[in-house]
Amino acid sequence: MSETRKIAAILVSDVVGYSRLAGVDEDRTLARLRALRSDLIDPTISVHRGRIVKRTGDGSVIEFRSVVDAVRCAIEVQHAMVERNTGVALDKRIEFRIGIHLGDVVEEIDGDLMGDGVNIAARLEGVCEPGAICLSEDAYRQVKGRLDLAVTDLGQTQLKNIAEPIRVYSLRVGVSAQAKAAMPTGPPAPKKRSALMPLAALLILIGGGALWFLNANRPIAVASKAPPEAARLSIVVLPFANLSGDPAQDYLADALTDELTTALGRIRDSFVSARNTAFAYKGKPVDAKAIGKDLGVRYVLEGSVQPSGNQVRVNAQLIDTDSGAHLWADQFDSPRADLLQMQDEIVSRLTRAMDVQLPEAEAARLERTKAANPDAEDLAIQCTATVRRGGYVGKEADLGYRLCDRALALDPNNVRALTWLSLKYLDPVLFGSSVDPKSELKRADKLVSEALALDPNSAFAHYEKANILSFQERLDEAIAEHERALALDPALVVAVGGLGRDYLYLGQFEKSLEYNDKATRLSPHDPSLAFWYQMKTTAYFGLKQYDQAIDWARKTIAINPNNNPLPHFNLIASLALAGHEAEAHEALERYLALVPFGPKTIVAWKAVAAPFTERGDPLFLEMFDREIEGLRKVGVPEK
Repeated sequence: MSETRKIAAILVSDVVGYSRLAGVDEDRTLARLRALRSDLIDPTISVHRGRIVKRTGDGSVIEFRSVVDAVRCAIEVQHAMVERNTGVALDKRIEFRIGIHLGDVVEEIDGDLMGDGVNIAARLEGVCEPGAICLSEDAYRQVKGRLDLAVTDLGQTQLKNIAEPIRVYSLRVGVSAQAKAAMPTGPPAPKKRSALMPLAALLILIGGGALWFLNANRPIAVASKAPPEAARLSIVVLPFANLSGDPAQDYLADALTDELTTALGRIRDSFVSARNTAFAYKGKPVDAKAIGKDLGVRYVLEGSVQPSGNQVRVNAQLIDTDSGAHLWADQFDSPRADLLQMQDEIVSRLTRAMDVQLPEAEAARLERTKAANPDAEDLAIQCTATVRRGGYVGKEADLGYRLCDRALALDPNNVRALTWLSLKYLDPVLFGSSVDPKSELKRADKLVSEALALDPNSAFAHYEKANILSFQERLDEAIAEHERALALDPALVVAVGGLGRDYLYLGQFEKSLEYNDKATRLSPHDPSLAFWYQMKTTAYFGLKQYDQAIDWARKTIAINPNNNPLPHFNLIASLALAGHEAEAHEALERYLALVPFGPKTIVAWKAVAAPFTERGDPLFLEMFDREIEGLRKVGVPEK
């Protein structure tokens, strides 16, 4: 077929007064627009799973998988533009109008989109105010329960060349809704104070919580290049497709994808893109050449899983990203209960086809013990998928934890269920929302310790143990657990980021930068990217490299200006100590306006950091003292 009809969320944007800006200074305007696209707009689109259909000079037509993704993307771009336009003369500002519609489109064979769905989005953009977002009624219906921004009902609006009037809603970024209480943008307020609470607050601000590794808010994506030594085998395992016709069976395909990523990562000198980045491509057409260029990998492994009763069929194929050629394909059949054991056979056949030698001493995988109770293992895999999908907290995540409980009722020794159930108790502690943090931390530790006693080769259990130790300020032990997790699963990027965090707390800033750089190479589209950026900001400040700290702080703030006070804190202090006092004052004013929940006095900042400063690590303490000095220079009050 040459074309396909479908329903899609379409976003159309363009620059307000572009002709005027270009007429005054075309070269500078084009340079500014290119910079915005490369370090803000395109990465934000990628994070929200958008596809750029085409550029229209100063504008874009973008397709999203859902209206929620489209609106979140638009909000983040508009928020970032408020930040970037601060201090810029009105006649020199770059501002966007954005229109979003959910409707019928026709996809051409070349990927271009046509039809009313695109036309209406374009006309909505045309009636939009600068800096705002206009939604059609169909689009607004999908997100109205999720918005905490001021929305104006513009009523039935006759759009140019659209036959029937469309009801239009205008969303103003930076203006809170009055009709309902705002959703908290910061950490949940603890119901009961405890000695552990200040540390929880600092972990959240720096990005150390277990939840952040998959549920962080809107990272910027960057291109990744595989390390030179990985050129022999650099690969990404794209999420396998579920061919059952039942979305409830997705968890099987996702679990096999995870297992293959882990198994390939154990091959010596391999470079395997992390799961979180691989899943950014889920449900999208495979463009092997583009993926190879984006991630810096030589191969793409993709495939499908087709469960049928108690049997499952897996098809896998390997694609060369340079040529786009299919190098290898094979079919595998097994009982459903043995699906995850199948990864050993897939990796073995795949590496033979690639002429990669697997010495017996390092068989590219650890011996897998078959699950004692296949039904329990199936429930545990469902638990993993449901908890991830639910964001680790909330109603859907709780449904997932119940699946882990059911798995343990069938098999008390199921390692996967023990490990994932520990998150139910660990995450509230890390977020500072636990009523009884000492008890819940102890319960989480008990579950993880049981898992490790049963299977010392569980990489994720070692990672969770490291999180617990880090929270307890046993950083040397946490580092050892993170390193053990990586030895077992080199593609476990959250453990790489965890090492960056641990070394930061110890004041070993260069070591922290090394691991955060490695994490961004492994997973350039990771939801934790914002927090790795934040740790890089803090590390550069620790090294007194203030220009670098300023640059990374601004990148972090651009991701989500009003979500996290810490990059603002770093930016203000870095500007002040670098001698840019006027810019530091402006940054302080923006922080006070954008982050109402953040600390506003020296005493408040000290209280948040007290657990580490009282512990007295000399390098970390000296760094914090310099940050406080920077805040004082711009007039932050003591109390």
